[in-house]
Amino acid sequence: MVGLFTGDEEIGSPEGRAVIEAEARGARVVFNSEPGRLSGNVVTGRKGGVFSVFDITGKASHSGGNFEAGISAIGELAHKIIAIHALTDLKRGITLNVGLVQGGQSVNTVAPSAQGQIDLRYVNPEDRDEIMGKIHAMMATSHVPGTKAVLTIKGEFLPLTQSPAAAKLFKLYQGAAAEAGLNVQGEFSGGCADSGFTAAQGAPTICAVGPVGGLAHSPEEFLELGSLVPRAQAMARAICGLDAAGL
Repeated sequence: MVGLFTGDEEIGSPEGRAVIEAEARGARVVFNSEPGRLSGNVVTGRKGGVFSVFDITGKASHSGGNFEAGISAIGELAHKIIAIHALTDLKRGITLNVGLVQGGQSVNTVAPSAQGQIDLRYVNPEDRDEIMGKIHAMMATSHVPGTKAVLTIKGEFLPLTQSPAAAKLFKLYQGAAAEAGLNVQGEFSGGCADSGFTAAQGAPTICAVGPVGGLAHSPEEFLELGSLVPRAQAMARAICGLDAAGL
């Protein structure tokens, strides 16, 4: 049995991913200890995510005395944000959010530079390439003549998808949890986690088997101490039952 602790999951596991995938390739099953849901449930499906930055270059000029000589990178940024957000397709589970922007150098200067950061979430693996292809095409097109854009992927998560073996693992865990006094169901989450990496390597994976908690990334983040022992018991029982379950 291997216990793997990672330190860069919140930024897409840029260094940890290779280690995670190497361990997953030889694993019978994977239990990811993301926090249990407030309901006590675990997570059996997650969205994938791509986190990228696009930098736009324009040309600086005095916005009063020499306006015509300038090329506004912020103007181009505005066009690109609208186009990127328009790719959102809620029915397909695809969302795009430009959550951080910056640009310019002073209020009386046509902006020579601008930057936006994109959060893409998707359900189906094939949707990733489709949407990223459209974003790359947007970067190659200028609405403000003379601007140029460069896209850089900073981090990425794969979706946690179900498989017959993963469904069997969940049934085993659910029974083990019941023996520990817990009523556990499987949930889908729009949040990303390292569990997508292990599932993609073929290892049956369940996520959020850790202690119950909530309000992540806030001063009010909490963990329910009373959930520590029964959740640990559920995992231990499931591990002991792998042979009998044919996993």
